[in-house]
Amino acid sequence: MTAKTIAFQGMPGAYSDLACRAAYPGWTTLPCPSFEAAMAALREGRCELAMLPCENSLAGRVPDIHRLLPESGLYVIGEHFQRVEHCLLAPKGATLATLKRAHSHPVALGQILRLLKERNLAPVIEADTAGAAQIIAQRGNIEDAAVASELAAEIYGLEILLRNVEDEAHNTTRFYVMSRDRVYPPLEAPDTVTTFVFRVRSVPAALYKALGGFATNGVNMTKLESYMVGGRFSATQFLCDVDGHPDSPALRRAFEELEFFTKEFRILGAYPAHAYRLEQAAAGD
Repeated sequence: MTAKTIAFQGMPGAYSDLACRAAYPGWTTLPCPSFEAAMAALREGRCELAMLPCENSLAGRVPDIHRLLPESGLYVIGEHFQRVEHCLLAPKGATLATLKRAHSHPVALGQILRLLKERNLAPVIEADTAGAAQIIAQRGNIEDAAVASELAAEIYGLEILLRNVEDEAHNTTRFYVMSRDRVYPPLEAPDTVTTFVFRVRSVPAALYKALGGFATNGVNMTKLESYMVGGRFSATQFLCDVDGHPDSPALRRAFEELEFFTKEFRILGAYPAHAYRLEQAAAGD
């Protein structure tokens, strides 16, 4: 196993790469072509951790992650929130006046509509933001720019013509930090988050009854998402985040009630709440 290596999905310079470097400075980052490949690298011992995006404040849930995590055999041991700061990158010699096209991932292009309109730039879809930067660097055409991170500009030798070109300043992506081993914070540690999945039994009011234990035991639920499993419209799985440690009395009682109404229940991990989460909670709704 390579010591202090963390895997991510994407090319060097992707926002997931940036998240790895921000959360684990000094570690080696391992680019992988897919989420499955990043998980496989972790399972096979080619890295110690994996950084996987789960949701974005503008785009919502990251597709596939919720489906892949429960069957991955891996555990969530942390979370990281990464501010997405899009930059307009171009080859040397290009100026704002020479540009005609902006290349990037479709989600990123959807987050810079004001820039596209103001600069009259035609959007060009690429597989990812860092890949767009690589393409622009290889072509060297002063009419083409990429929308990607500052890190991508550094890696691929591009000029930053504009910074923070995203339409919304709160554009933030949340990541799960994954490990082969289950590691819980100490029971007495403050601000623990627990992530789990479950499927309710096919009986009336099963979800209502399953969730009732969290209310009666004073457990705060911060995330509840449903998604289909196995291609069946009747088979719905739920992914949840709650405040609290799995071994705390309140959460243990809530889980006992939950299991009574579920056909499947699995804790994916417990980990310290990220500072960004605590800041948002302190700021209120």
